[in-house]
Amino acid sequence: MSSAGAYLVQEFDKAGLVYSMAYGDQPALVCEQIDWARTCGFKVVAAGKGTKYLPKYATSTPDTVWDYYGLTPEEAAKGGMNPQMFNSFLDGTKSALEMAAISNAAGLLAPRDGLLFPPAGTHDLPEVLKPGAHGGVLEEAGMVEVVSSLERDGRQVVGDLRWGVYVTLEASDESGLGADYVRRCFREYGVTTDSSGRYATLYRPSHLIGLELGVSVASAALRGEPTGRTNSLTSDVVAVAKKALKPGEILDGEGGFTVWGRIARAEDSLEKRGLPIGLAHGMKLKRAVAEGAMLTWDDVEATDSQAVTVRRAMEDMFRARLKSTA
Repeated sequence: MSSAGAYLVQEFDKAGLVYSMAYGDQPALVCEQIDWARTCGFKVVAAGKGTKYLPKYATSTPDTVWDYYGLTPEEAAKGGMNPQMFNSFLDGTKSALEMAAISNAAGLLAPRDGLLFPPAGTHDLPEVLKPGAHGGVLEEAGMVEVVSSLERDGRQVVGDLRWGVYVTLEASDESGLGADYVRRCFREYGVTTDSSGRYATLYRPSHLIGLELGVSVASAALRGEPTGRTNSLTSDVVAVAKKALKPGEILDGEGGFTVWGRIARAEDSLEKRGLPIGLAHGMKLKRAVAEGAMLTWDDVEATDSQAVTVRRAMEDMFRARLKSTA
């Protein structure tokens, strides 16, 4: 959805098909929370999920992943666990892709420098997930963000949201009821708020992935409605070098040894010709890339594939839109 969803959804619409996120996975659940909040007249300040994350995980590889999960390679193999896939969960790539999907569905913005993964328990969510001007970590209101279940020193966060999703609301006059009345309702009904009572967070502590997929099937088949869908190219996920890369090296995609995925605002990615993480697999490097640097189309020998063709068509479409509104 982040690599070419904004293009594909138009093709689905032309064909009379339903393009939908999968209910039970976090993006669809978060989109449901956002739709509910906006329908009620609330201003959505932040939305996202929880996960297990520390900054050092960004350079994790399939060789180091099981240490971070507390498993031996043998235990993981017995469980049929794929090290590269599980490493993409750990190194921040999957979180970036999911937040980009939410951003592109709901119009929420991505942090300019990538996800912050602030540690936060459920009792602290509205205190943390509010604009910096009011003591939180957000650049501004209306953003996606992921909270970590680990403190920066590795301790477990008390009351973590590792498996859940959340939406942070602001008590404002937009609901038509008045900010003071909304704050009073937050307090009277036991909603978790920040110290000012202005910001409140509602959360769901778990998600059941495939066990809830039937909701999407029923919604699409019976009502012709998606459970969350891409509506724009607001955010992108670009490939970032896990180590110093040399000319001639072959990229191995998300969760691998060479790159991880960082969320970016779409206008920044398009301007810098960022290479999407979803396509950073099997491509040969034409020049060196420093550790921590974003890869661009100019760094690689792009493979000739339908995925690349569709992605470039979407990029051209949105660059033209940006120029027309400039």
